[in-house]
Amino acid sequence: MAEEKEIVPSFNETTEHEEKEEKKGDDHSIFSVKSLLWHGGSVYDAWFTCASNQVAQALLTIPYSFSQMGMLSGIILQIFYGLLGCWTAYLISVLYMEYRSRKEKEDANFKNHVIQWFEVLDGLLGPYWKAAGLAFNCIFLLFASVIQLIACASNIYYINDKLYKRTWTCIFGACCATSVFIPSFHNYRIWSFLGLGMTTYTAWYLTIAALVHGQVEGVTHRGPTNMVLYFTGATNILYIFGGHAVTVEIMHAMWKPQKFKYVYLLATLYVFTLTIPSAASVYWAFGDQLLSHSNAFSLLPRSAWRDVAVILMLIHQFLVFGFVCVPLYFVWEKVAGMHDTKSICLRALCRLPVVIPIWFLAIIFPFFGPINSAVGSLLVSFTVYIIPALAHMLTYKSASARKNAVEMPPFFLPSWTAMYAANTFVVIWVFVVGFGWGSWASMTTFIKQVGTMGLFAKCYQCPPSASPTISKHLKLRGKM
Repeated sequence: MAEEKEIVPSFNETTEHEEKEEKKGDDHSIFSVKSLLWHGGSVYDAWFTCASNQVAQALLTIPYSFSQMGMLSGIILQIFYGLLGCWTAYLISVLYMEYRSRKEKEDANFKNHVIQWFEVLDGLLGPYWKAAGLAFNCIFLLFASVIQLIACASNIYYINDKLYKRTWTCIFGACCATSVFIPSFHNYRIWSFLGLGMTTYTAWYLTIAALVHGQVEGVTHRGPTNMVLYFTGATNILYIFGGHAVTVEIMHAMWKPQKFKYVYLLATLYVFTLTIPSAASVYWAFGDQLLSHSNAFSLLPRSAWRDVAVILMLIHQFLVFGFVCVPLYFVWEKVAGMHDTKSICLRALCRLPVVIPIWFLAIIFPFFGPINSAVGSLLVSFTVYIIPALAHMLTYKSASARKNAVEMPPFFLPSWTAMYAANTFVVIWVFVVGFGWGSWASMTTFIKQVGTMGLFAKCYQCPPSASPTISKHLKLRGKM
């Protein structure tokens, strides 16, 4: 059986590790095919992974959010939540380094063990925090994976409408199950690079296609028209910039995890260049029509350029499915006692049960767009905003902890008092606006979709007159 050896350096190793990796022989040489495609761990690998994971299918739903919130609010909230996400990603990175530093002083060995967020919380704050972190993180990543499957079905329908979206979900669920064979974030090197290229093409296709198309006749831009729509759109933006639920796993795959805080900031800044122009252009062209079209592809005319964008997004969503499932695979491996197994095939077999509930939930809740907001308000708000801010404050509540901290406050917040003030603001804002108002609005919208379409909907937001060709064929056969 094939084997994959984890490359996890000591926390204190930096450039020397990279130099040694380059000299380990042909199989691990930077010039070898295996190293080029399979063994990632540099800051560049982390940047591609973060940027590729963050934008994903959300690129197609941001114009929908703009129609709910209006142009100005959409742009402002993207920047605000993007920077807020960078801050909490920084907090998570600090807590990871603190945990790893303490453990390595106790001679802990992570050679064949990937550190995860719930373990960081357990080591720093105890079992109750571990339970909270594990629950929120796993449920969020589960539904993030569900959203990727729903997005695959939603997109492919605009190329081939001969099957219902529900049928396409079943097909792509089977395809995405192959992600069990990719061991860790080390092994997404080439895929992260290609994924970001695909998303960049799609973003600029949306921008240029909308501008070339021009505004539809009688276009209106009335958003926001009510509080429910406004906060539903806002929590979708919150969800989009909550992709750092996989922060710890990405850091653990890095040769220099200390640099992650810069990596994530630069990734977010790049994502702004994709999301803001595309969303603004599509909303400008189609306006309030987007309120009933949560996927931006649905309003753009069929063309070879659009088909290429759809296909590239499908491939990218397959990759992102793997990104968000990796932490779930690790958790299940640890439960099953298979985490330190070096055989890729055995680990893949162990991971398969994780895919089944994801597949099933995607068929039950095919509501592309509204489900993003529900997940953002109920799960992302706690997983990547509130819990990291509270954990950071409690970890460094004592004077001795602050004095011996692995990393001191950043230059733009030079005191611990300022750090606590910033974290308090994050907790209050996200709890009140993201969780409070956001949950009310997003669940109101979600329940409305369930009441309108029902669970297990065959073809969510499909044109009434565009029933799949296969169904028409079967009806004709029945009449013969």
